[in-house]
Amino acid sequence: MNTMYRSIGVPVLVTLLAGSVYLTGKYMEQQDMSPAVISVQGEGKVMASPDIAELSFGITTQRQQTAEEAMRILTEDMQHVLDAIQAEGIEDKDITTQQLSLQPAYDWEDGKRTNQGFEARQNLSVRVRETSKIGNVLTAATTAGANQVGGVQFTIDDPEELRAQAREDAIAQAQEKADVLAKQLGKRVGDLRGYAEGGSGMPPVMYERAMMLDNGDSQGAVPLPVPTGEQEVNVTVTLSYELR
Repeated sequence: MNTMYRSIGVPVLVTLLAGSVYLTGKYMEQQDMSPAVISVQGEGKVMASPDIAELSFGITTQRQQTAEEAMRILTEDMQHVLDAIQAEGIEDKDITTQQLSLQPAYDWEDGKRTNQGFEARQNLSVRVRETSKIGNVLTAATTAGANQVGGVQFTIDDPEELRAQAREDAIAQAQEKADVLAKQLGKRVGDLRGYAEGGSGMPPVMYERAMMLDNGDSQGAVPLPVPTGEQEVNVTVTLSYELR
């Protein structure tokens, strides 16, 4: 007589615990196998002389009895200014009207307003692409009749090449920092995991000097010296590396 045995399945208890696995009476720890990551920052700076200047100047007429007379005088005087600056090599595309106005003029006495005619005004923004001509253009404009000078703004026409150089310096600095930090941690630098870039770019430098000029005697005027100085192009980068 054969005796047959039927095996009975014994359930295996698996219990998940925070940070570990309980399997048939034994703990098996779960470990995070992701490599450690470090982030380092580098900064690159490049100094360069600006090659573009934005000049601001214009004309304000004296008080005239009629609006028509104020505008006629403004038109004639402004044409003299335009002719003068164009003679210095300034092209039409680089001349922009910033403000054009015609306003009544008043005097006040004992709280009473007295009409004194009209004043007309026109201000120009002029782009000078040869910074050595800045003083000549300003002098030509004021000699021709401009009686208001606002300010000068300096910029670099194409800063991308300078940004590329600053970026290269910033990356090299960040890589050097990563090598040093990894060595201090007893590790080696692994694959690049992330890249971020920022920087101040190259904000325009503005020199403000608002003034009214008396053009009664401008013969033999000497070009105004206008130093351009240098501007800073700044790039910062953040690199993230795996550690091995």
